Amino acid sequence: MTAEMRRSSTVAVPIKNIERELICPICKELFTHPLILPCQHSVCHKCVRELLMQNHEDSFDAGSECSLPGSPRSRVPSPSMERLDRLVRSGGSRGSISSPGWRRGSVTPRVTTIPCPGCQHDIDLGERGISMLFRNFTLESIVERYRQAARAAVAIMCNICKPPQLQEATKSCMDCKASYCNECFKLHHPWGTPKAQHEYVGPTTNFRPKVLMCPEHEMEKVNMYCEVCRRPVCHLCKLGGSHANHKVTSMSSAYKILKEKLAKSIHYLISKEDQVRTQITELELLISQTEENGQLAERRANEHFERLFETLQERKSEMLRSIEQSRNRRLDQLKGQVEEYQGMLENSGLVGYAQEVLKETDQSCFVQTAKQLHIRIQKATESLRTFHPAADPCFDEFVLDTSREETLLKEMCFGGVPDPPLIDLSNSKVYNEALICWRLSDDHLPTDHHVVEYRRLGGPSQSPSQEDGEDSGVWRATDRVYGPSTVVSDLEPDSLYSFRVRSCRNSMFSPYSPEVTFHTPPAPAFGFLFSDKCGFSTERLILNKRRDTVESVAGMAFLLAAERVQTGSYIGLDYIIGDTGISQGRHYWAFKVEPYSYMVKVGVASDSKLLEWFHNPRDTSSPRYDHDSGHDSGSEDTCYELSQPFTLLTLGMGKLFIPKASSSSSVSTASAASGDPGNRMLPMPQRLGVCLDYDACRVYFYDADTMRCLYERQVDCSGTMYPAFGLMGSGKVQLEEFITAKRLTF
Repeated sequence: MTAEMRRSSTVAVPIKNIERELICPICKELFTHPLILPCQHSVCHKCVRELLMQNHEDSFDAGSECSLPGSPRSRVPSPSMERLDRLVRSGGSRGSISSPGWRRGSVTPRVTTIPCPGCQHDIDLGERGISMLFRNFTLESIVERYRQAARAAVAIMCNICKPPQLQEATKSCMDCKASYCNECFKLHHPWGTPKAQHEYVGPTTNFRPKVLMCPEHEMEKVNMYCEVCRRPVCHLCKLGGSHANHKVTSMSSAYKILKEKLAKSIHYLISKEDQVRTQITELELLISQTEENGQLAERRANEHFERLFETLQERKSEMLRSIEQSRNRRLDQLKGQVEEYQGMLENSGLVGYAQEVLKETDQSCFVQTAKQLHIRIQKATESLRTFHPAADPCFDEFVLDTSREETLLKEMCFGGVPDPPLIDLSNSKVYNEALICWRLSDDHLPTDHHVVEYRRLGGPSQSPSQEDGEDSGVWRATDRVYGPSTVVSDLEPDSLYSFRVRSCRNSMFSPYSPEVTFHTPPAPAFGFLFSDKCGFSTERLILNKRRDTVESVAGMAFLLAAERVQTGSYIGLDYIIGDTGISQGRHYWAFKVEPYSYMVKVGVASDSKLLEWFHNPRDTSSPRYDHDSGHDSGSEDTCYELSQPFTLLTLGMGKLFIPKASSSSSVSTASAASGDPGNRMLPMPQRLGVCLDYDACRVYFYDADTMRCLYERQVDCSGTMYPAFGLMGSGKVQLEEFITAKRLTF
């Protein structure tokens, strides 16, 4: 570390400027007893407990219950699988094999998972839950210093003094976990006594342990650092615990390396301070522009809606006015008719008037008045015989249908072109069918549908005439897609395809997404699950309920078997196979091997070879016995030249080991064909693919992401072939969903 870096690392940082780093992501308050999650994020102890209670109401009585593994998926076994099953059972009865895989109802440990509030990943806390987590004492000390700076005016008082002679504390003892004034400190830590050797600091209320203890082995101090799990461990964790096969380093070495890295990173950031300030200025300008443009867009939208409201209000007033006029007119007509009919009643209205006229005795006067009255009486009589209301009370002609307008208003949106979607490479998978997933921007507006287009760019099996044909390079579109994914069927094997997506809203299409290319496998996908019957060891292998993931655990049985390591032998592999065999054709499957795996062998094996493995179990095996052990011996090379009924490729510790090339095998690079082990060691692919050509008696190993052939060789396919996996030490293999489902269903 340079002198300049040392000076920069000692610069005092105003404690008030780092408050945002001291806030718990759950309670949004200053950390209280923070715990470090496996993903390296910190959360308050009480917040973790509340999170566990929300996700698992019974998480605190783990161990009182055990969950039984689910029933295996129903599948009709092949005759060869039945024969293997039968022979393994019979072998166990003769005493030649004791397969713990036949025990039913075995329990599996409870696994408690919570979502990390920082990275949103699921965190597996294991059986012991919170007790497996370290307290973040460094963060706790920083929080305490922040609190002290915030309450600088409030002094920490001596814990020994009694009122009214209460004194301000000048020291805090980390061993006694108490604060003292000068007089009380001298009184309780006299010279010449063990207490005089106690560690003391300035006044504080945060008393952390002097030594960090292992949460798994409470009586052991942490003295090593696991580089795989990125956490301190003790020697028992390395000897036989969950970190047995992980790469560890001494605590002093880890401290030095991490401190140098952190100092260099801080120094780099400080050296780029001018650049950071320039970018902050640009971001502040963007914030200002965003605020102004957002307010402008909001004002314009408000203006449009105000005009709509005004138009709607005008139409509302006109239509309500017409209804009111019609109602008043009809009411006047009906009321007039009511008055007319009331006049027909005795002693009222027209009838009463007629009765008074009949009392007239003067004939000339009577005739003069009665003639017109008689006409009115006749009309009233006629109206009585043919009664008909003067107005219709129904207002059907004023019924308003606004469904079309409501639909238009609901579909009303901004008239801009939609943002292009992005194809999600992590979730998209391509076999003989392609699952294409995409995502939209976080602030995207609703879209009507999406269109996926794809084209074949060519492949090794394509002839020049086919490359010039209509199918090559021509974009083909799928039907409308209303979700974030779709399945494209009938893809050619061993071909390169390009995909793109665009969105549509109000008949306006977005630009195309950036094109992504996928290489289809050389054969159709072969579907299978891990078999939990043939030779499966429940002592060292853990199979999940779906039977698509197997994990090897270096437990006590592994340590007991290791007692014979000093004789020059090596611990044997635990094998597991697929539950479906292959007897013809070309088939491809893919899987993922976790990078921390100590040693995993993958490939194919015949039923006869599986019987040999399962009926002759070896706690230890010589490296010369296994033809694919990776050791360089002359006898191994001689045997491996021959076609064997199995082929296994070795992976482990983040590497892939290419076997020595022979007359029946080939490798991807010329350097790997040499005998130098360094040239035959490749980085482990994220996904590995295996293709078995049963008819040609040949097996191929691929980098499943790039479909680059890493290794191929001849294999004896005289019997039924099974996908085979061997694990030693800690390791994990997971089949891809397409392989386990045989066909995608969405």
